[in-house]
Amino acid sequence: MKKRNIAFLGTSLPRECGLATFSQDLMNELDCLQDFNTPRMIAVNNNKAYAYGNQVMVQIDQFNQADYGKAALEINLSNIELLVIQHEFGIYGGESGEYVLDLAEKLTVPFIVIFHTVLAEPSPKQRYIMKQLADLSYKAVTMVQNKIQDLNEIYAIDREKIEMFHHGVPLVQTASRSDLKARYGYTDRAILSTFGFLSPGKGIEYAIQAMSGVVAKHPEALYIIWGKTHPVVKQEVGEVYRTKLTELVTSLGLERNVAFVDKHLTQEEVVQSLVLSDIYMTPYLGKDQAVSGTLAYGIGYGRVIISTPYRYAVEMLADGRGLLAEFHDSASLEKHILNILDHPELKEDMERKTLELGSTMMWNEVAKSYAALFRETMAASYVRKGSAV
Repeated sequence: MKKRNIAFLGTSLPRECGLATFSQDLMNELDCLQDFNTPRMIAVNNNKAYAYGNQVMVQIDQFNQADYGKAALEINLSNIELLVIQHEFGIYGGESGEYVLDLAEKLTVPFIVIFHTVLAEPSPKQRYIMKQLADLSYKAVTMVQNKIQDLNEIYAIDREKIEMFHHGVPLVQTASRSDLKARYGYTDRAILSTFGFLSPGKGIEYAIQAMSGVVAKHPEALYIIWGKTHPVVKQEVGEVYRTKLTELVTSLGLERNVAFVDKHLTQEEVVQSLVLSDIYMTPYLGKDQAVSGTLAYGIGYGRVIISTPYRYAVEMLADGRGLLAEFHDSASLEKHILNILDHPELKEDMERKTLELGSTMMWNEVAKSYAALFRETMAASYVRKGSAV
């Protein structure tokens, strides 16, 4: 059997970035399939040097436009048969990341593009870049059903070009909730949590304010905020947001009920943080957020989720899989938290419904859909090349 050679374009581990983790998880699953060689990586760098492994075949300086065209040439001359472009605003250089088009336009191998953000009100430049990427690609992938319409109507991307696959969730074997609580000294605590990079758009201050009312009725409740400050935020303004949050905890007298874990979690730690949680929260402030990896993880592990109604949450928490609070509204969050803590039967029902969807979102399942698309893309490319001879 001839094995297929594919590569991914985007950020790459060990760079601390959700996109890099997404790529690595998908690449790991493809590596387990018999008809794929170990996928390779074209890594986009910011101003830091990273100790990449052997899978990185080309590096691109985010801010050096010439690097994009050179990378396209290297890909064209290599044995790579398909490129997967991970698209997110902020990781490519030029206005709104337009340098990525220099690479896409010069490719002679087929590519698919995965859109991690689909803005409801893009700037003309943002709309143009995504439209161009989709037009040049074999397929454009979104992770949210309700964004298919946006891609078609707002970005004028042909409906036939668009595919929807869930954000994958890694399958990690871990102890039970009660065992993990016992291990970490939380046996008698009701654990609420949020994980991911800290930044002002996460709305953590509203969840902390909500805890003030929650602990009056449930003094055993503990809200754990897992994660470092986002590297870009830290570089630009330091720890201003984290300091604001810790000062809020102190002013509300919640030192025993709110805890910060200031580190970048390993995949195992992420899963453990979820599994020991009774409630997972994403009180985010951006209503147009198209996808949230952290919310996907929460669903994958069947947690009760309380969230603000950004686009991804509205879709994923439908049919009784979670509770939606108002934006910028601690009282709304508090009401939903108390509803869950006061009604164990409601919690149990929500966990069952969420896990039902979550079991279909594990990477070993989602990767099958991507692998089928990759095979289809390469087969179509061979047919076109054959007919051109």
